[in-house]
Amino acid sequence: MGKGSDRGKDLHEGDEVAWSSHGSETGGKVEKKITERTEAAGRTVAASEEEPQYEVRSHKSGKPAVHKPAALKEEVSAVAAATRATSAGAAHR
Repeated sequence: MGKGSDRGKDLHEGDEVAWSSHGSETGGKVEKKITERTEAAGRTVAASEEEPQYEVRSHKSGKPAVHKPAALKEEVSAVAAATRATSAGAAHR
């Protein structure tokens, strides 16, 4: 799982994401974008407009966590992938 330059780019509340946690991949949902220094998920988050971080909630544990965009990858559901493929195909006709 390489850290590509587009990882975590343009995430929004409700997006399904995955991240590495203790040697395995964990999934969850973006709860909010953090753009200023604040307390979140039990720690101080040094975020800014230029370097935002995202509060996510784990599907497995239900606990919140905060990650930098490069640590998150957007998960595309089968329905969303099919819709995107259909839309892309229609655009080329």
